[in-house]
Amino acid sequence: MSEEEGAGDNLTVKSMAIRFAIMLVASIGVGMTGHYSGALDFKQATSCGVFLAIIMGTLFFWNFRLAIAFLGLSVLIFTNSLNIARFVTSSSLEVILFLVGMMIIVGALRDLGFFTWVVQLIVSMPNISGRKFIACTAAASALLACAVDEVTSIIFISTLIFQVCDRLKLNPLPYVMICVLSTNVGSAGTMMGNPVGIFIGTKAGLTFGDFMTWVFPLMIVALAATIAFTMFHFRRDLHLFDRHLQERLAKNLSLAPVVEVPYLQGVILLVATIGVIASHHQLERLFGLEKNSILLIAPLICSGLVMIIRHNRARHYVEKEVDWWTLLFFMLLFAVAGTVQFTGVDKVMADFFTGVAGTGHATLVPFILSVSAIGSAFVDNVIFVAAFSPVIEQLSQTLKDIPLWWALLFGACFGGNITMIGSTANIVALGMLERKSHIHVNFFQWLKVGFLSALLATAIAWGGLMLLTPLMPDRYTPLSPAALDAGSTLKFNNKKITATGRADNGRLRLESEHQAFDLVIDAGTLTVPPGVRAFRGVMNGDPDSGYRLTVDSIMTREEAKAN
Repeated sequence: MSEEEGAGDNLTVKSMAIRFAIMLVASIGVGMTGHYSGALDFKQATSCGVFLAIIMGTLFFWNFRLAIAFLGLSVLIFTNSLNIARFVTSSSLEVILFLVGMMIIVGALRDLGFFTWVVQLIVSMPNISGRKFIACTAAASALLACAVDEVTSIIFISTLIFQVCDRLKLNPLPYVMICVLSTNVGSAGTMMGNPVGIFIGTKAGLTFGDFMTWVFPLMIVALAATIAFTMFHFRRDLHLFDRHLQERLAKNLSLAPVVEVPYLQGVILLVATIGVIASHHQLERLFGLEKNSILLIAPLICSGLVMIIRHNRARHYVEKEVDWWTLLFFMLLFAVAGTVQFTGVDKVMADFFTGVAGTGHATLVPFILSVSAIGSAFVDNVIFVAAFSPVIEQLSQTLKDIPLWWALLFGACFGGNITMIGSTANIVALGMLERKSHIHVNFFQWLKVGFLSALLATAIAWGGLMLLTPLMPDRYTPLSPAALDAGSTLKFNNKKITATGRADNGRLRLESEHQAFDLVIDAGTLTVPPGVRAFRGVMNGDPDSGYRLTVDSIMTREEAKAN
């Protein structure tokens, strides 16, 4: 993220003071309003105020965002809104280590000439034309984002565009925009394309195979639509590309120099890394490991081998290729977002969302898509995903959760296309454009293309999720004791759950913190031995008409842990 550092360096003292005052008044005001209105207790109000301060701090003071996160975390711990144990568990260290490993691998791929080889493949295409060039370049940028990350992808693709446009005496802006919009769409395709992908995967317990089954096909459709729309929008520039290209070829001049690149080692490294990640679920079952264990250590294994083989570059990879500034910010952000769950704000927000958007996928999916897309257009999408994750975890107790996670992923990634500050890839590409070609893009110049492309991609994601939701599996969700306390508004709709119950005169009772619920067994009379049991089943009903649990298995706690 080095391109955007220093974004606030040119602010005057007066401007900084005004922005700081706005941030402070807004965050304190939201916290106090929530507390004194009775909607939130003190700890909940504090967590909301601190989280809002971090969001506004990121928006107003980009280069001070880490300092603001430090101070926000200190406030949470000082007010006992977050304890040390919860901080450690909420920091998502597994996500941070995954990103560290991938950054080291990307650095090695750069050294091994892999990205240069991809660029050479595009330049040396036979019968090249403007449409063929930009379609292949945009698709390559999106697919590279799936394999490595969006920033690395757009850096190398933009370098190619500048080289070609310089030779043809063309304005590179249309081609850069087409590629960066495509890159943001492509970053949703796998876990590796965007930090939110691996974060959602670990939080939701989703595998690489889940992404390839449900997300990647929709991403490909959205990508094709995005490329087609942007090519139509910039059709005059593509005609100009063809005319200048023909003039250059008529002079027996090449589009760009083609050189031999020793790419084989880079290809082997990338294929091996993706291969281990793709097969993590099968390997975990083979070795009896916890879910996503191999997924999270796969980049560490491959990066460790890289640092052994290329030991003379190992320190460079760790010190220069790993963006420690950003990773530390992510870690603190995840911990602060964990406070939302720790203090129970996630339950309040889930109740609000279901009150606004209902309790079914038909309304919740587009609601989550649109909110996360609009939010990600102005603030780093990791912030919104971190804030929304506890809410979706809460919603998952009452309905199938996988479509909701995909809606959050698509909204966060596709929404980055709306504005020029919507994603890191946008900022990096525009920074390169200004530095190399002295071209400045204003907000509305980007918006008229970015908004329509984001709207198109999001509409495709919405339609696809609506078609695929009935086909997506439901998973057993642990039902917390507090979920069914008095005053709860949870409404179950054929939802699979796991819970702890108590045998009472041959009946199962689901115990909450303050009361117990009799459970009606659909499949005839069930004799339950005495003692505490864990059970799995499908829950129907609501607090008014009572609960009905179709039990499909009853286990001791030891058996439940083993399974």
